[in-house]
Amino acid sequence: MTDFINSAAIAPPFSTYSHAALVPAGTRLMFLSGQLGVAPDRAVPEGCAAQARLCFANIAAVLAEAGMTLSDIVRINAFVAAREHLAPYMDVRNALFASPGPASTLMIVTGFARPEFVVEVEVVAAAPD
Repeated sequence: MTDFINSAAIAPPFSTYSHAALVPAGTRLMFLSGQLGVAPDRAVPEGCAAQARLCFANIAAVLAEAGMTLSDIVRINAFVAAREHLAPYMDVRNALFASPGPASTLMIVTGFARPEFVVEVEVVAAAPD
């Protein structure tokens, strides 16, 4: 079982995430490429929250191929295209992960491959071997 760690020696996390995730030996690790908010039919919904939900749905589909679920995620790297997308993304993430959540980084970037994309999420997952 992964241990999520928050150190009392530093400032607490700003939201539902952990300072670190300690993955035990004998664990399968899966590194997922960044997922965009694009549906199987290539439709891209408007708005960060809708795209973030689709990012995590796409992640869940990839994890399922290895017998994993969102609960196996130990690390999230998320990228949003502007400051106004921070809160909608965090609302979606926080609804999906109980406290303590996975280790997480959220960055504002200048854009993605296509202008309609406003969020991208990549994860690392760990499950018993």
